[in-house]
Amino acid sequence: MRKIVSALAISAAVWTGAQAQTAPQDYQLQQVLIMSRHNLRAPLASRGSVAEQSTPKNWPHWDTPSGHLTTKGGILEVYMGHYMREWLVQQALIKANECPAPDSVYVYANSLQRTVATAQFFTTGAFPECSVPVHHQQKMGTMDPVFNPVITDDSTQFSQQAIAAMIAKRDMLQLDDSYRLLEQITDYRASPVCKEKQPCSLAETKDSFSAAYQHEPGVSGPLKTGNTLVDTFTLQYYEGFPLEQVAWNRIQGDEQWQALSKLKNGYQDSLFTSPQVARNVAAPLMKYIENALVTEQKNAPKITVLVGHDSNIASLLAALDFRPYQLPGQFEHTPIGGKIVFQRWHDSKTNHDLMKIEYIYQSSEQIRNAEPLTPATPAQRVTLELNDCPVDANGFCPMDKFASVMHEARQ
Repeated sequence: MRKIVSALAISAAVWTGAQAQTAPQDYQLQQVLIMSRHNLRAPLASRGSVAEQSTPKNWPHWDTPSGHLTTKGGILEVYMGHYMREWLVQQALIKANECPAPDSVYVYANSLQRTVATAQFFTTGAFPECSVPVHHQQKMGTMDPVFNPVITDDSTQFSQQAIAAMIAKRDMLQLDDSYRLLEQITDYRASPVCKEKQPCSLAETKDSFSAAYQHEPGVSGPLKTGNTLVDTFTLQYYEGFPLEQVAWNRIQGDEQWQALSKLKNGYQDSLFTSPQVARNVAAPLMKYIENALVTEQKNAPKITVLVGHDSNIASLLAALDFRPYQLPGQFEHTPIGGKIVFQRWHDSKTNHDLMKIEYIYQSSEQIRNAEPLTPATPAQRVTLELNDCPVDANGFCPMDKFASVMHEARQ
């Protein structure tokens, strides 16, 4: 595996220059914090799983253990790491053909295989032949508190408020057509769960939400089933399975993908993006980011890389109250391998600092085709905006307002 990654890093290095981003002449990039979702993994499935019980059909075999980063996921992360390096060199935050100083980069991942491996592959692409360690808890397979999106308020009142907020989020969704399409694709009425438990309509089955202390926000019912099945289809497509094996070749075009993705996105939105839940479960991560970018900024590394999960990104964006965004070329709200890139810039003309925040990600087709990120096929970049820190024409907001948003979100 190491040889494969080294070869990829070398081959990716044949091009120079990253996609140019607009910044006024007097602006200088000072600091970057990258909040990343892990890259492509095998489905979270096992014998007797929701996916297995929801269809009479056989699922394609994966060579990668359940939940682990795939080899292709590592390759994609090397490409992204190299792309980010070229951009950092272009902005003079690091030097070309040199390893960064030991105290200028800090890479920190949740202590699961897929997050640590993602961080390692990203580091290989971003800092080839350099000794940049990946930090994580010693005990693998357990959630690091910084990345663990669990409820930390043990009061009955909070639990009731959280469940009500999750139900309200779910009730805003219009999912009946998505459920009917999913039932057709899976032959749900012939599935083991339908035969054993009934009813056999996802749209007519009710969800049950939970917000238990020291547990992740949860749901049982059709929304969980829909998320599990659509996630598996999406991962099959990303991994490059032949189309006749992706959802048994029953997804016909982007319109149906869009309908199905409403289930996966709706699951995430319902559980993690209500203000009550988001601010609670994202509090440790927000504290870490605030320390790096605001409180202890002068002593913080120039480049911080955090690798967690879609739940981390969804709850973080909701807790900080970002405006709604669209990601061209993607059906996921928080794509595999996608990165929220916080950028502190300095305006030498006015002697003020500013913040720019971008979502940098690969499109669905770039992932499926394993496209190297080059000037011809760059990563996708979307500028994000906080409701309480409006951006100017170039996507920048004042650093003091950003600091205020971070502080208020943790109160």
